[in-house]
Amino acid sequence: MSNKKPLTYKDAGVDISAGEALVEAIKPLAASTARPGADGALGGFGALFDLKAAGFRDPVLVAATDGVGSKLKIALETGVLDTIGIDLVAMCVNDLIVQGAEPLFFLDYYATGKLEVKKGRDIVAGIAAGCREAGCALIGGESAEMPGLYAGQDFDLAGFAVGAAERGALLDSANVKPGDSILGLGSSGIHSNGFSLVRKIVEEHQLTYSNINVFDGHLGTLGEALLTPTRIYVRALLPLLREGKIKALAHITGGGLVENIPRTLPPGCQADIDAGSWTAPPVFRWLRQAAGLSPFELLRTFNCGIGMTVVVKKELENEVFSILEAAGEKVYRIGQVVKSAHPGPRAVITGKGGALGYNQPWQVKTGEAL
Repeated sequence: MSNKKPLTYKDAGVDISAGEALVEAIKPLAASTARPGADGALGGFGALFDLKAAGFRDPVLVAATDGVGSKLKIALETGVLDTIGIDLVAMCVNDLIVQGAEPLFFLDYYATGKLEVKKGRDIVAGIAAGCREAGCALIGGESAEMPGLYAGQDFDLAGFAVGAAERGALLDSANVKPGDSILGLGSSGIHSNGFSLVRKIVEEHQLTYSNINVFDGHLGTLGEALLTPTRIYVRALLPLLREGKIKALAHITGGGLVENIPRTLPPGCQADIDAGSWTAPPVFRWLRQAAGLSPFELLRTFNCGIGMTVVVKKELENEVFSILEAAGEKVYRIGQVVKSAHPGPRAVITGKGGALGYNQPWQVKTGEAL
């Protein structure tokens, strides 16, 4: 027998009491996201959702999962943790809506080296805010304390969203035809892609996130500006989807406009996009100048001011434009669908003069670094 003091789980760095305290702290946040179909409370072994109570007759389920990437590092370094959860929700629910599905419920996974109740609550408060904005219920999740895996204050987030659409109502790129119009919905900034490059730029220019915002005239720090949360487009788009007025949607994430727009097109079709047709937030000009990015690299890495593209019939363009604008979106007429001799769908993005801050005309095509 050993005379050593008996070990506990807390001695190994895991505090079960902190986990229980966090669950109690976030219960009101989860309750604030309640919607038809989701009435259960947190704390069970699994979460329930009633599709019939949500109004569906013959639904097809659509699922999405995502994270926030290295934007988390900026949140951690600045201590601004109450918006990163909005990003997490946005990255998932925007991927559901582009399928034509209504987001129904959300679950999160929060893993850290040391569980701190206040920090965890701040993060989940952002998740709950995103869920309310998207109209989906936060019905469960997991918080994990793993000191052997995450060093110091490091943490990671993952999100899981499920939506549904009535059978036959999902969007199909086969319905897109030459002559269709392409609208763009303005982004709130960088959203949640390209932050490894952003952090590299900040490092090489010897900036700190506490510096005054260097790319526009707004007050606040660089860190706060870069943490502007990803825009959620669900509420603006859902009524149009239900009315059958949208042919296709593209969530502009990793790969930018160059790679994401073709995902909504059938073979033999090309999206001709005019980069001078919208006003990009000033952060993109700063990134371009600070890193000397080529048009291809800029457009393949960042959303460049367009967070979602919307393909509609030409005759519905003005109506859809007005509805989206009335819903609070910044809407731009950015291009059209044309026939293409290229074997696969692609986007061709053209800039003239000062578009996105370049001095000479340029053109970027899917799959080509020009």
